Amino acid sequence: MHTPPIDDILKRLHDLQAELETEVENILSEKRELFQYTLKKGRVRFERSMLAFQRSHKQGTWNYLRNARTSHLLSAPIVYSLVIPIAILDLMVSFYQLICFRIYDIPLVQRSKYVIIDRHKLAYLNPIEKLNCIFCGYGNGIIEYAREVTARTEHYWCPIKHARRTPDPHRLIECYVDYGDVDSYKNELKNIRKSLRSMDKTDQSPPGQ
Repeated sequence: MHTPPIDDILKRLHDLQAELETEVENILSEKRELFQYTLKKGRVRFERSMLAFQRSHKQGTWNYLRNARTSHLLSAPIVYSLVIPIAILDLMVSFYQLICFRIYDIPLVQRSKYVIIDRHKLAYLNPIEKLNCIFCGYGNGIIEYAREVTARTEHYWCPIKHARRTPDPHRLIECYVDYGDVDSYKNELKNIRKSLRSMDKTDQSPPGQ
């Protein structure tokens, strides 16, 4: 069970997170106006004048390659080889949650909220830079997406805290029972699972917070 001071800290943390999200969205709105772009159904649209300005600052592909470090060029195949395991992870995680989450009555994780590929819309990037940005957006997005799927899985099957804390635990772990607390695990497992089932699909806060 959480001690009262920890519960209080978690509540304040959740409130601060909500405040942060609101502030970030306000800043993004200001940036959209400053850099002259809009979002329509998730798609970026730049004003023509801004596109022209960006194109005037684009470095040509040949100059980009000529000025690149040899070590960067030689390591590129290693970097892009990760596309294969990441794509497999993407496929398997999606297949897993589509089948198993429906069986367990766990809300599905919305992949589109995590995998955001939009940097290729920036006209000041050359084709290689755009490809790099697509890879990074896809790779990091899939890792975030997979983490949320596995977090909900852990919340359902093994909501027990570890004996020691990891550097960056996922958002659901604060709702778990303490390591070694047999009574709480036996008595609260059903309620913990129920809280996950009732979690709204668009909710990003831990159940019960």
